[in-house]
Amino acid sequence: MNIDAIRAAAKRIDGQARRTPLLSSPFLDEIAGRRVLIKPECLQHTGSFKFRGAWSAVSNLGDNARKAGVIAFSSGNHAQGVALAAASHGTTAVIIMPDDAPTLKIENTKALGAEVILYDRENTNREALGAEIANSRGLTLIKPFDNADVIAGQGTVGLEIAEDAKALGITHADVTVCCGGGGLTSGIATALAADAPDMVTRPVEPAGFDDVARSQASGQIEKNPSQSGSICDAILTQQAGDLTFPIIKELCGPAIVVTDDEALKAMAHAFERLKVVAEPGGAVGLAAALFHPDALNHDTVIAVISGGNVDAPMFARALATLT
Repeated sequence: MNIDAIRAAAKRIDGQARRTPLLSSPFLDEIAGRRVLIKPECLQHTGSFKFRGAWSAVSNLGDNARKAGVIAFSSGNHAQGVALAAASHGTTAVIIMPDDAPTLKIENTKALGAEVILYDRENTNREALGAEIANSRGLTLIKPFDNADVIAGQGTVGLEIAEDAKALGITHADVTVCCGGGGLTSGIATALAADAPDMVTRPVEPAGFDDVARSQASGQIEKNPSQSGSICDAILTQQAGDLTFPIIKELCGPAIVVTDDEALKAMAHAFERLKVVAEPGGAVGLAAALFHPDALNHDTVIAVISGGNVDAPMFARALATLT
């Protein structure tokens, strides 16, 4: 992965993906004890940054591969991104989703025209299942993070952060990014290394699923013992990718680990102060910015809210933390 690939992806998604702004609130600054800027990718098509990588990947397929159709596995955000990108290109999508994924994400994926196949997250290897179906049906597998075109598409978030921060006179910042498999994190890190080298990309993970933090410490890819047990469903992966981790290892600062309760409180603050709706996994970057001041090294933190596909009961649970 390099900056040229990200710039090429930016050209492919130009006019397709929304350019999301940098938002601020003095109330969030006060909680964090520093300047906080929010990159709300929850405002992106399908409610998350995943549309960027999905469009980048589908649009870069050859004509025959695109016509044959695509397949992906996802807990919901990559699912919706691929479903919409495929439909927009006039092709079909098969999406493999865990049976405990939020109902909203499953129904939205179906509504976008995809065929949804559910699986048991704990007892089924989704990569093996995806490869089996791809081979039997002649489909192209678009992995949620370990795919060069997907990483390049997610890296366009970093290009926008660098450009918009520069316009605000910001050159030094911690950039906190939700991290599951590492596609968004590695893409942003690559973009910032080129366009804003004094900014530091910081992976953020939910407690109990800190494989990237442990991988950074050991120097090799570590696995999570479980793939369920946190409300942050969007970033519950077994491990970082073979493509993403080397980038994280080289370019990112130390990962930050937040609790589910901190994610819920961050969701509540985002809504109360900015009227931005975040899902738990999408809010962990903001949680790190607000509640882990000692882990940050700069006077400014840019937190990416990566998604907002949250069921009403979970959102109500988050808002209840304000009372």
